[in-house]
Amino acid sequence: MANLKEIRNRIGSISSTMQITSAMKMVSAAKLKKAQDAITAMRPYAEKLTELLQNLSATLDGNSGGAYAEQREVNKVLIIAVTSNRGLCGAFNSNVIKGVKNRIEFYSGKTVDIFAIGKKGNDVLRKTNTVIENRSSIFDDLTFDNVSDVAEIVMKKFVDGEYDKIEVVYNHFKNAATQIVKTEQFLPLEPITGGEAIASDYLFEPSKEDIVLTLIPKSLKTQLYKSIRDSFASEHGARMTAMHKATDNATELRNQLKLTYNKARQAAITGEILEIVGGAEALNS
Repeated sequence: MANLKEIRNRIGSISSTMQITSAMKMVSAAKLKKAQDAITAMRPYAEKLTELLQNLSATLDGNSGGAYAEQREVNKVLIIAVTSNRGLCGAFNSNVIKGVKNRIEFYSGKTVDIFAIGKKGNDVLRKTNTVIENRSSIFDDLTFDNVSDVAEIVMKKFVDGEYDKIEVVYNHFKNAATQIVKTEQFLPLEPITGGEAIASDYLFEPSKEDIVLTLIPKSLKTQLYKSIRDSFASEHGARMTAMHKATDNATELRNQLKLTYNKARQAAITGEILEIVGGAEALNS
């Protein structure tokens, strides 16, 4: 009977776990809808802003990016690692951490620092690498203004010559079940090639150069905001998928334990019946 009690306790424990994972799945599904709508609505704006910048720059001569396009010998690299503050989202965080470590290996022999956005990435990467700052609180109020503050800090570090190259590693949201780790160059601006020049009968006020130099900081901030928004939606998609799988696995395990419990209970009852029958026959003889 002790064995039966142990199985009952396990069934109760797994049932409680199922309730938790199922609730987390529903919460993540609700948050995913909002985050997915936000990134879906933002992508066209970000892409159009980049396209406009490219069209304007294509009509200019020389270095149109100013200090943000300065190409230097790469000796110091800053990697912006975008992870989450919480776990239970499958391989979401470990994939980004792996991507960051791959970039560190790629820049072997050079100084590579990390700017962490997300508690999970900070906790792991700081053990083996230099994390200059952690902005995990940004997910408490994910707005363009808060991301702009981070972007300005990073942009200033590049302009001041503290770093020669800055990259962003994050999860790109494809759908609820699929997140793709992406590495994008943040600074310096990559040389703009191709693109159709804007028609010559347009009048620019102020000059094209001034417009481009105004658009570049705006475009960089938008790019970083889009990356973090992308990661935020990916996190909820990954957590919803992970909790769905956890609930399914718990259901399967509970069913197996119930079958084991019923078999053990049946065997115990059969044993008791045999003992009673054996005792009765012994009395009769």
